[in-house]
Amino acid sequence: MKMEDYIRAIAGSVILITLFLGWLVSPYWYLFTAFVGINLVQSVFTGFCPMENILEKVFKVPR
Repeated sequence: MKMEDYIRAIAGSVILITLFLGWLVSPYWYLFTAFVGINLVQSVFTGFCPMENILEKVFKVPR
């Protein structure tokens, strides 16, 4: 898998999990959902994605 595939899978999973937690536990979880969405949008314009750095350092995923 490519780096982009991992990032998309992680972002999609986090969004779905936090939407579920926002519905079930507390609406404050929607703030985390918004954070993930904003981070995805900013990474398009800046080319910087924190999850990319984490995957490279921790799991040695190639670009």
